[in-house]
Amino acid sequence: MPADRHIFQGIHQHIEDSIATLTITHPPVNALTPDLLHELDETLDDLRNDQSVKVIIMTGAGRVFVAGADLHMLAGLTTSREGTDLAHLGQTVFAKLEQFDKPIIAAINGACLGGGLELAMCCHIRLASEGTQLGQPEINLGIIPGFGGTQRLPRLIGLTKAMEMILTGDPLSAREAKTLGLISQVFSPHDLMPEAIRLASRIVSKGQLAVRAALRALRGSEAVEPHQGMALEAKLFGNLFESDDKQEGLTAFLEKRRPRFHDH
Repeated sequence: MPADRHIFQGIHQHIEDSIATLTITHPPVNALTPDLLHELDETLDDLRNDQSVKVIIMTGAGRVFVAGADLHMLAGLTTSREGTDLAHLGQTVFAKLEQFDKPIIAAINGACLGGGLELAMCCHIRLASEGTQLGQPEINLGIIPGFGGTQRLPRLIGLTKAMEMILTGDPLSAREAKTLGLISQVFSPHDLMPEAIRLASRIVSKGQLAVRAALRALRGSEAVEPHQGMALEAKLFGNLFESDDKQEGLTAFLEKRRPRFHDH
């Protein structure tokens, strides 16, 4: 049964058909604050333990995804320790997002700037609506990205373009971001959420043991040397051969029917 959960002030949660949709709700521009980061952290813990949820979609309320950190909050931070503590908080929560064992799809419905882009880059798949701007404009405020932007953006689009974006603060259009591989698909604003749900539903239909193994192997490709990644892939591949889902998947294919995975 569909369920709406207003667990936190800044995050609305809706669960339906094994898909949890998290909507950042902090008007007017869904700016990130320490409280909202803590809410996201606790929400992820809840969803990790919720066996009914297989895929997560993250989006923003209104016409904005997340337009960065709260500027009034940033203006109130005046010491190195305060800035470093904030960066560590954002990095810790976003690392949990990136390492999450259930797929997370970012449905970027509008401005995706600063901490918003850093948040989106931690999601496993990124979709965007036409007209969206994506960028790291922190340099215009006399600061730099602090939630992982200087580390993840070069991995996704290459060092040269990341240097240009971060040193100028200039944003990309959704179409430019797709060309660079920062996002995978661009849709009209009307079609973005239906397409995100369609994609999530396709992943829900797969065996979740294999989905989790694929996520772990793909993350390993960025974090380790190639030979270590190959070893991890082989181990995960082999582990799946002891699962009921592997037998069901192969049997269903040979019998020309849809598989009925049971995630064990």
